[in-house]
Amino acid sequence: MEPTINATLIEGRVSTQLKELAVPMVWGLAATMTLNIVEVFFIARLGSAPLAALSFTFPVLMVLTSLGIGLGAGTSSAVSRAIGEGNSSMARRLATDAMTLAFGISVLVCITGWLLIDPLFRLLGATDNLMPLIRGYMSIWLFSAPCLIVPMVCLAALRAMGMSRVQGYLMGSAALFNVILDPILIFGLLGAPALGLEGAAWATLITRFLMLLVALYILLFRVGLLVNPFIRWQELKPSWQAIIHVGVPAMAANVIVPLASAMVVAMVASYGTDAVAALGIAVRIEPLALIVFFALSGVVGPFFGQNLGAGKYDRLGEAIRVLTGFCLAWGLLLALILLVSGRFLAGLFTDHEAVIPVVVFYLSLVPFSYGAYGIIMSVNAAFNGMGRPWPAMALSAGRVLFVFLPLAFLGQHLWGLTGIFVATMLSNFCIGIWGWFWLRRYVASTPAC
Repeated sequence: MEPTINATLIEGRVSTQLKELAVPMVWGLAATMTLNIVEVFFIARLGSAPLAALSFTFPVLMVLTSLGIGLGAGTSSAVSRAIGEGNSSMARRLATDAMTLAFGISVLVCITGWLLIDPLFRLLGATDNLMPLIRGYMSIWLFSAPCLIVPMVCLAALRAMGMSRVQGYLMGSAALFNVILDPILIFGLLGAPALGLEGAAWATLITRFLMLLVALYILLFRVGLLVNPFIRWQELKPSWQAIIHVGVPAMAANVIVPLASAMVVAMVASYGTDAVAALGIAVRIEPLALIVFFALSGVVGPFFGQNLGAGKYDRLGEAIRVLTGFCLAWGLLLALILLVSGRFLAGLFTDHEAVIPVVVFYLSLVPFSYGAYGIIMSVNAAFNGMGRPWPAMALSAGRVLFVFLPLAFLGQHLWGLTGIFVATMLSNFCIGIWGWFWLRRYVASTPAC
């Protein structure tokens, strides 16, 4: 008889549990973000052409990452609710079927992407001199797609069990290994061939393959979450439907964020290259400032999923209160820090006197809405965790289409560049308040509240 998978998130102090879940994620995300920065630094040493080629790949990489995030959200939601309900066999079935779904989709994406490299990047505007570099990089990187998406689903299953600490260790170790391997393969150190931009792709492929092996080993042998993947379609279909039910809207909601960023860049571009450069610096500082909120949103879903499955509705209400207080307090602290240090941070990226004041203004205004943005992320994760993805989708789409864009056009008309930044801040406040009330009302409507 298979051992029971204990629901570890349905007892104990809510604030303590959320903190213990989120802290390892902070370190894992920090390591991953540091890797991305360091990798860009290494490639920049190769010259402007490889760096430009890498920049062209970002939209494609972001879409594929969003696919993994969506499947991970679906997996975490379904598995955590099954664990909360005490249905260990269903949790194992869902986790296993999520792996097969992720593998099948990622292989399809890999093959399709490999066949469409040239037309896709021509459509994005890549020039003839950059296409060989892009082709060399992406032809290797795309074969690591299964080793990107499947581990993301594996880690989501671990989060569903309340094992975010393991995920943090894996992410940190993978980032460290990748950052060591990058210069060896890019520049040809320690006797390795100098592969240039392709070396970065090989480093990514090798690191992700090893991470996949480790993640599968943990799920199969350490926690016993995987079972026989070869079952009849009639048994497989319900699992895939449960995962896709949350996964597809979560993926779409995640894609909306970079689309909104692209719209902001397009609007700011009318004010010249200095304004675009300033925005580019600000949005590189922003993810580092928001890393705690990213980590928190990654663990809120499993917490809400397990407690909903276990019928612990009072803990859901308490979690909302804890998250609200923390997001507002931490957001205010971030705003004050960036208000004081904005000029110093801008100076780390540029010494251009026309750029620095715009960065400083952005960091003195928009961060005062970071607390509301943290609430948005937590609310979205909570809805996804409870198997209700459409409110999260509505909040993400509504923020861009119905709040930000009208406010941005109005603000630009009235106050120019300042109006666009004000619109960003007001959008966070409006959607944060909307999402908070929506989540509170939904939780209050559950049978035990």
